[in-house]
Amino acid sequence: MSDFSNALDVSSSGLRAQANRLRHLSENISNADTPGYRRKLVSFQTAFSLGDAPAKVQTGKVHLDQTALEKVYDPAHPLADDTGQYDGSNVNLLIELADAKEAQRSYEANLKMFEQTRKMSSGLMDLLRR
Repeated sequence: MSDFSNALDVSSSGLRAQANRLRHLSENISNADTPGYRRKLVSFQTAFSLGDAPAKVQTGKVHLDQTALEKVYDPAHPLADDTGQYDGSNVNLLIELADAKEAQRSYEANLKMFEQTRKMSSGLMDLLRR
């Protein structure tokens, strides 16, 4: 049974990590038009495990993308400087949507692994009862 619980632990850590990634991606998308907003980057790292337990994944520190902010020309904007420009955000919606699709697919793969492990465990219990 330990192998089943290890598999469930690994897939659930992947589910949590991808859910966290999706949360930050949705924040980036919702703030794409916010002046001065820097996109958030999520990294993954191995979670510490005890003994022979398989390694789990977790999200690391969230970093802000340091690429240059887009310059927006709008002299009527309250944040505009003498040249009529202000700093927009550095969020590229195309990249964010592609990353969100990747995170969604990874989440679905982890969910499928979780469901398959649960079914196998349930099938084993049914066999042992006979």
